[in-house]
Amino acid sequence: MAITLGLTGSIGTGKSTTCQLFEEHGAMIWSADAAVHRLYAPGGKAVLEIAKIAPAAIVEDHVSRPLLARELRADKTLLPKLEALVHPLVAEDRAEAIKVAAAWILVLEIPLLFEKKLDQDLDVTACTWVDAETQKTRVLERPGMTKEHFEFILKHHWPQDKKRAAANYEINTTSPQTARDDIERIVEAIKP
Repeated sequence: MAITLGLTGSIGTGKSTTCQLFEEHGAMIWSADAAVHRLYAPGGKAVLEIAKIAPAAIVEDHVSRPLLARELRADKTLLPKLEALVHPLVAEDRAEAIKVAAAWILVLEIPLLFEKKLDQDLDVTACTWVDAETQKTRVLERPGMTKEHFEFILKHHWPQDKKRAAANYEINTTSPQTARDDIERIVEAIKP
């Protein structure tokens, strides 16, 4: 059975890059965001249910993430409804990944790992981090990202310091080398 490592971190702190670096050490990666993309795609399990609570977010049989983000900002009651629909489906996808993991370690990239108490059944946790200015720069360089949406996301996540304090390990993603060094220390500490 694979070691399960929950990887978290605020938006723009290098979780995707960190996953790629873990792959260099033989890790299998599961991403909550990728699972959501599958659920929102044409034919995805969440599309019909989201159409009932946010019909304006549906375009050509899929969920438009930018339109859904707009709906979430406009209607403060929508987020809990959306989470009640999507989180169980993501949990099913995650459980299946754990069941079939064939690598020595399964890295589960979960932005809301601690907020949703998803760390409790995992073997170990790690948190990516970077200084606030670098984080802001990275996020605002993303296509379609606005300062308002960035602030909306931050408001619904734990602050970086709180995530770092809750994690077993921290991964400084200021540069590829700092991240690589931290990951190598983690692998050395937990690899059987």
